[in-house]
Amino acid sequence: MASVMEDPTLERHFKGHKDAVTCADFNSKHKQLASGSADKTLMIWNLNPKARAFRFFGHKDVITGVQFSPAGDLVVSASQDKTVRLWTPSIKGESMVFKAHTATVRSVSFSHDGQRLVTASDDKSVKVWSVHRQRFVYSLNQHTNWVRCARFSPDGRLIASCGDDRTVRLWDTSTKQCINCFTEYGGSATFVDFNTSGTCIASSGADNTLKIWDIRTNKLLQHYQVHSAGINCFSFHPSGNYMISGSSDSTVKILDLLEGRLIYTLHGHKGPVLAVAFSRGGDFFASGGCDAQVLMWKTNFDSFDYRDVLSRHSQRVSPDPPPHLTDIYPRGPHLHSAQSGLLHSPSPLSFKAVNGHANNLPARRIASTILNPNEDCHSSGQGSTSGSQSGQMGGRRGEEQGMTYPLEMRSDLPMNFSSTLERIVQQLDVLTQTVSVLEERLTLTEDKLKECLFNQNTHSSL
Repeated sequence: MASVMEDPTLERHFKGHKDAVTCADFNSKHKQLASGSADKTLMIWNLNPKARAFRFFGHKDVITGVQFSPAGDLVVSASQDKTVRLWTPSIKGESMVFKAHTATVRSVSFSHDGQRLVTASDDKSVKVWSVHRQRFVYSLNQHTNWVRCARFSPDGRLIASCGDDRTVRLWDTSTKQCINCFTEYGGSATFVDFNTSGTCIASSGADNTLKIWDIRTNKLLQHYQVHSAGINCFSFHPSGNYMISGSSDSTVKILDLLEGRLIYTLHGHKGPVLAVAFSRGGDFFASGGCDAQVLMWKTNFDSFDYRDVLSRHSQRVSPDPPPHLTDIYPRGPHLHSAQSGLLHSPSPLSFKAVNGHANNLPARRIASTILNPNEDCHSSGQGSTSGSQSGQMGGRRGEEQGMTYPLEMRSDLPMNFSSTLERIVQQLDVLTQTVSVLEERLTLTEDKLKECLFNQNTHSSL
């Protein structure tokens, strides 16, 4: 299911940091937004306009990374002071300090089960930590220069990392070995992350490029060159259909991955954009930059309710199965030369939409828009409506009208075949939903069993 595209609108403007905003993340369970800054403070912003924000002190140098736990009850931060801190996002602001790196920690991220952390550092290592035991577990050491970013795959079996050695590496968490290395970068690789299904990784570079790879085949699926300066960060939409990126050219770009094109350019920051992040439901996204601003935008361009999808498919956001490790080990060289131009897309990205009909897109408006938040927004924390904000935003807007065709015209099949295929697709959708319900029940049973075992161990120790 898709919807008519609307322009993103600036909803909130958060003031409080005294220096560049370097990182940001939304809380999946509570209406909160966290941001870290070069002013050495961590801010927890409440999205309820009447609620107060929390400012946490503890780091002794620039905060470089921040992320909420999947359960939303913890927030972790990384810093140039060589430490990682695990915070309870409450008024007390209590934190635990993790020390093992010998240089600046550039990024930190939770595993999707919330049990582990992965960090990247200027000491050329990637380290994995246990959240429950609050200690360092093991280190991954094949990068030859500073490591800028590291992320777990959705199933936790893989880690992707990138750094100033111009490589993106893929690690097997069970063997702790590097199983693949992508080297086609003209500068430092600045950011890396998995798509929602775990079948692809995206990476950005100081050479202004953003690349998406299929880790099952080692193929470069899409190569974007839409920024005029280095890309500092990006974020996948929960559907896997869109991506936002922040750059030193002071812009935020929005990409449609299904159609392989740039659809929006947002001019809201006065200086490099250092942080972007979608909310877990995809209905909002945040950006932060060297101007010390934190901006929260309403997505609008994809109004499908992914919260409902995520609640029904708690462990199955995409029909694509996660890759098997034997499919990831490299079978041969994968040298891909970068090609010039605004956008290079060998083929539309083979992500499937959540509803499973990515290749049957209804007609919709695609706009390449330059949005400029009104100056009043910079001095006000109030939200703005879609209608009024759209009227205030300047820039040129180009429109293209897509076209759709009946199934019979697209595939040259008789109409009876078309109706049969449609019934099969409907039955498959029902089966998919049934499997998702069973998976959710199994997960609940496992959680209850873990809780019982934990309580039993606690009582026995007493």
